[in-house]
Amino acid sequence: MAENNNTPVEFKNDDFILVQENSKIFDKKFETKPTTFLKDAFKRFVKNKSSVVAAIILAILILLALIVPVVSKANIEVPNSAEKFLAPKLFKAGTGFWDGTRKFQHIVYDTVNEVPAVSDKYSVDTIKSALISINPATEPESVDVVSPYGHGGSVVIETEVETASEENNVFLYSQPVDFTAADNFVVEIVFSSDTKISEGDETETTPEEGEEPEPEEEEEFNGVSAPGQFRVYLKGVGDDETEIIIRDFSKDYSTINFNISEALAEAGLSDFRGTINFEVKAANGARQFVLVKSLKLTVNDDVKDKIAAKDADNNDVTLGDYLEGISFDDATAMVLITKRTAGKAIDNVGYWACTGRKGIHAASVYYCDYVIDTYMLAYGKADPVTYSKADLDRWIEAGWCTYDSKVGIESFVKLSDECPIDEVVSQRTNKITGKLLEIEGTGWKYHKMGYSEMPKFILGTDVSGFDLFKRAFAGLRTSLLLGVITAAFCFVFGLVWGSISGYFGGNVDLAMERFCELLGGVPWIVIMTLAILHLGNNFGTFILALCMTGWMGTAARTRTQFYRFKGREYVLASRTLGSSDMRLIFKHILPNSMGTIITSSILMVPSVIFSEATLAYLHLGLQGKQSFGIMMANNQQFLGVYPYLVIFPAVIMALIMISFNLFGNGLRDAFNPSLKGSD
Repeated sequence: MAENNNTPVEFKNDDFILVQENSKIFDKKFETKPTTFLKDAFKRFVKNKSSVVAAIILAILILLALIVPVVSKANIEVPNSAEKFLAPKLFKAGTGFWDGTRKFQHIVYDTVNEVPAVSDKYSVDTIKSALISINPATEPESVDVVSPYGHGGSVVIETEVETASEENNVFLYSQPVDFTAADNFVVEIVFSSDTKISEGDETETTPEEGEEPEPEEEEEFNGVSAPGQFRVYLKGVGDDETEIIIRDFSKDYSTINFNISEALAEAGLSDFRGTINFEVKAANGARQFVLVKSLKLTVNDDVKDKIAAKDADNNDVTLGDYLEGISFDDATAMVLITKRTAGKAIDNVGYWACTGRKGIHAASVYYCDYVIDTYMLAYGKADPVTYSKADLDRWIEAGWCTYDSKVGIESFVKLSDECPIDEVVSQRTNKITGKLLEIEGTGWKYHKMGYSEMPKFILGTDVSGFDLFKRAFAGLRTSLLLGVITAAFCFVFGLVWGSISGYFGGNVDLAMERFCELLGGVPWIVIMTLAILHLGNNFGTFILALCMTGWMGTAARTRTQFYRFKGREYVLASRTLGSSDMRLIFKHILPNSMGTIITSSILMVPSVIFSEATLAYLHLGLQGKQSFGIMMANNQQFLGVYPYLVIFPAVIMALIMISFNLFGNGLRDAFNPSLKGSD
């Protein structure tokens, strides 16, 4: 083991030198600028780039919520069905993006007018003016629904029950016909022997423009519908119930070519008034049907001009016309004939009554894909309207237009937007005197709606015709106001409550905590519902109900932070030096706790917005005010058809939530005293 060297060391006075013995010492000036707590907090906040971006987004959204509802002239108070479901528009129609057009696929095509069968509320000219493009199919499709734009197919005569009984048999019968034995009446009936049909609607409805068509259903009758036994016969009307069998009950679907006059002669009848009847026999366990493709009634040419009946307008109808009306070679056209024309007293000749289901099978319908400008449909040229000479004179006197009836429609000049028409398309004059009686004019629909030019809505319109852009920010303003007021109250009250509870502890803390537990044990939705039911569904009630329990989260976090910091050395030192409880709370403990508390309190604003939206889905939302929750609750039913009605508000909601979150994180770091002076 090495020995320790304990030899003493000698120090001389020269070994020690005072380096500042001959120099004067002064306080040096700080090279950095003095700062405050808020300046230092702002400096740290600015360095957090994500929080700065979030703050900018929040500022933009809040400004839009304040400015848009005031600046925009769009109506969001009175519903207007003419402006509903307009597509978002920013660019000119036809550019293919954000241009106010909507694309539809597999829509019934009107082959006569060469337009999509969108709705009866638009004229053909209006639809054509709004079409951007159309692509009709080259081949028709076979459908089992009755469409006014279809043709051909077979008439379905089907039982509606699955029980074998004569009472359940189905009858299809024509209008009465006067048959004679001498006029060579012949009936030809062609059947279809298809073994499968689908349960189509009695009529096919075409969608209104802007509405998604419902998908066609082509399912079988649960496997219990089959071709059945049927018979065809003539039956006398009135007191004469004589039956002349054309084909008795069977499943013979071959063509019938039956000479009625010969059958009358064989029966010893010179004339017979009756109806043509089809009867389908019901069967146990299955619904029965028969398919009729065509029926043709003929008579000798020399008696076709014989007067047979009166039509709905009380005009004489020849026998040939009458038989042609009862006959059919287009099953779809036959099924579409209504029993009686509105305002008429007699039934239509070609109407066939049915006691069961009278449908259509394998009708041919053309479909098309098209792109249409929704704004031209809503605001384009209106159909021509007739105006009297007095109306025209009033417009001329007011200085709205000029017109010379002697020159004609070319002389019309519009001088003011007050004039309801933009163009005169025709005029009617007295044939003797030549004086003007009336004119027929067209105008842009948007002029009649009070617009000076065709409007466009950047986010489109909803089911009520409200501008979604304005309504979204009007609702956001209400929701933000609700959130800020609620968050401010809950923050202040929760801060005070939690500070007292956490600082004093003991019995004070115990009593205050038990109160919070009792209040927090009641579900928030119950408190809100009871408040709404008793105090009404208004803005003040919402704030009261949200504040009743909303402060407890802030109070709990504040209490936790006080327990964390109140035993620290700097707090004990301040207490030793005589600081009061108020100074200890608000000067030493609370500032160190603010980072965590502020973050949670900032997130209270979007939380309140979500809470209001949740209540709106339960039909407990704010009444009489535009709010984010009510708007999204009303629009969610259109998510599959008009997704922009939900997507745009949802994007704004997401931005609000994310921005508040990032903004709160930035404030937490900025107000954390332990990070003071750090980079």
